[in-house]
Amino acid sequence: MIYCQHFPRPPLAKYVDWFWFYENRFPDHRREHVLPDGTFELVIDLRETPRKLFDRQDASRFDSFRGGWLSGTHSEYLIIDAVPDSSMMGVHFKPGGAAPFLGQPSDELCNQVVELDALWGRSAHELRERLLAAPNPPAKFSVLENFLLAQMARFGSAANGQEHVGWALDQFLRQPHQQAIRAVADKLGVSHKHFIAEFRRQVGLTPKLFCRIRRFQQVLAQINSRTAIDWADVAYSCGYYDQAHFVNDFQAFSGLNPSTYLVHRSKYPNFVPVGE
Repeated sequence: MIYCQHFPRPPLAKYVDWFWFYENRFPDHRREHVLPDGTFELVIDLRETPRKLFDRQDASRFDSFRGGWLSGTHSEYLIIDAVPDSSMMGVHFKPGGAAPFLGQPSDELCNQVVELDALWGRSAHELRERLLAAPNPPAKFSVLENFLLAQMARFGSAANGQEHVGWALDQFLRQPHQQAIRAVADKLGVSHKHFIAEFRRQVGLTPKLFCRIRRFQQVLAQINSRTAIDWADVAYSCGYYDQAHFVNDFQAFSGLNPSTYLVHRSKYPNFVPVGE
């Protein structure tokens, strides 16, 4: 499999963590759990096979997506198929970073996966055609960067005036389990209700749910950096008040208990191979 990343320069670097591309992927499993991290993901499929998003409660039910789609912020894990000989590329946005490209409040796409033509119309089809025509990954990344710059010029003004949300995000990303939402609002000089509404519009989640998800991401980072796992120590260091609280959150966001995650984890912490 070929895999590569591209890190954009300003102004996109303010909103995008990285661009990614892979080709000729042949997974040894049929499905994956995609775990929430509080961000948006833009995906363009460079093959023609439809991709499936399965119902968490009934695995025989699914929605199909073609061409390209945007996955909004999610409060639970997703179940997707793992297709042989797949080729995709996309954009991993920073928390709150998708707002200048959407043309609508981010919370309208919470827990949603939408095909790009429903979001951007004909320009989404033209984007994919240009990506398919680009001869190599650097050229494809350049096409995608230029497209996002055009979208930002078109929609970016809708996300202006949100500097205090950016400040709050910095606090939450550093220490998600130690931040009191009302205290952050007070430091910003806005009401608790107003802060929550503005945060949701830009990030797609309430501050409380965002912090829960980022604390879960801290857990994954610790699991994947340790050779031996002491679950009680992991839970304590990430701010969970007891083991039951830790396990409940872990299962809610991953669909797995911590020990099962440890068995099935891959090199990509937010993508967990699972059986049928």
